[in-house]
Amino acid sequence: MKNETVVIIDFGGQYKELIARRVRECGVYSEIRPNTISADELARIAPIGIIFTGGPDSVYAENAPSCAPEVFKLGVPLLGICYGMQYICHTLGGRVAPMGKNEYGTLRAILDGASDLFFSCPGEQKVLMSHGDTVESLPEGFTATARTERCPVAACENRALKIYGVQFHPEVENTKNGTEIIRNFLYSVCGARGDYSMADYLQKQISAVRERVGDKQVLLGLSGGVDSSVCAALLSKAIPGQLTCIYVDHGFMRKNESEEIKEVFGKRKLRLVCVDARDRFLKRLAGVTDPEEKRKIIGDEFARVFEDEAKKCSADFLAQGTIYPDVVESGTHSAVIKSHHNVGGLPEKLGFKGVVEPLRGLFKDEVRKLGLSLGLPRSIVYRQPFPGPGLSIRVIGEITEEKLDILREADAIAREEISRSRSKADQYFTVLTNTKSVGVMGDGRTYEYAVALRAVQTSDFMTCEVARLPYPLLLKISSRIANEVKGVNRVVYDITPKPPATIEWE
Repeated sequence: MKNETVVIIDFGGQYKELIARRVRECGVYSEIRPNTISADELARIAPIGIIFTGGPDSVYAENAPSCAPEVFKLGVPLLGICYGMQYICHTLGGRVAPMGKNEYGTLRAILDGASDLFFSCPGEQKVLMSHGDTVESLPEGFTATARTERCPVAACENRALKIYGVQFHPEVENTKNGTEIIRNFLYSVCGARGDYSMADYLQKQISAVRERVGDKQVLLGLSGGVDSSVCAALLSKAIPGQLTCIYVDHGFMRKNESEEIKEVFGKRKLRLVCVDARDRFLKRLAGVTDPEEKRKIIGDEFARVFEDEAKKCSADFLAQGTIYPDVVESGTHSAVIKSHHNVGGLPEKLGFKGVVEPLRGLFKDEVRKLGLSLGLPRSIVYRQPFPGPGLSIRVIGEITEEKLDILREADAIAREEISRSRSKADQYFTVLTNTKSVGVMGDGRTYEYAVALRAVQTSDFMTCEVARLPYPLLLKISSRIANEVKGVNRVVYDITPKPPATIEWE
């Protein structure tokens, strides 16, 4: 049976995926669709609720984002957030105008406890505001249900029409009780049953895979990352004995990762093909120092190796670890942000009859939950984010086996110590710089590499702040690397946020 669904209509807001995730956390399935979606298509989806996202535009500006007017006539409960609330008020006869002075940041709001959205919340709480326009007058039948010092209409509602709006962002952590506000909309207004869970998703996908694949064979490129690993675990459960996984060891994995992949997936009901292609990649990268050229060479060589191995397998379907953000960012349901290699079709030369993407509807946090339920070890499910080219772009300059060995050892020490300390860092790793420096070890002079340590805090990886690792931890990491890793005599800590830097060095 189809899950109850809430549709998130995207007006260009940066938090659209976060809204969708919050809805799912409340036990209701959600999908993101562009503001150009037709009322007929919405009616076919039959959502129990619709949420309008925020956006950077002013609703009264020429060519401001809008949606089909018939959306308001579907009789489906509606919640507008930030721009979404302003769009509702503007469309239904209210007035939206510039504030004169923008309202940004976490502010104190007074909430009407009689509102359907706020009945379970304190009368006063912190909310995140991010707007330069304000609702000066409400449409007929609407009442204001929240205010801040400078914004008299920080929320509004029309109970008869089941249309609600909040000027602040309930989906972000800065808004206290924000998830509770979304939950109130889902259960008190939309009448949700809460029929969405990872257990439910898993059973539906197992049935869907079995129906699509039948008794045919499936091929999956297993990188060892979270997405492909969970995809492999799910497929091995759904179609035991019909899955072949190709793991290409390009030589740029972290310490012991290749061994762990072989250990974990060698026990599953699948055929694991491990390809030692380290020499092939190193030969093609000899003398290459430009990071973009490295990426292109590695991507091209990986495709060649995979194709060579795929031709040896008689598989009818290609499986991919595509997840929902890949689909959204590639423009399937929204404006194109960036293209993803695993969204957009099949490699024609390999002759597959179809593609299987059992994780296509999931966010990354849901993929991790699913991985744990499928029995994958936490070391794989919560593995530190890792770029496709691996350590090749964490070795600055030309890549050699010696440099990779140095970096592997240094990186293992840093990850071990930071993980053990439970410091607040979302991603952490080391970089082997292309700089050597003078040092002193024992009574002798050394001239060896400097290693850079990088640790950041981020919720979306679009921006990041430097993780404030304690000095005793930094000193311990530095001491261990300098003493245990041959070829390193200096460790530096990268304290640059993004922007202006990126999280990776290359």
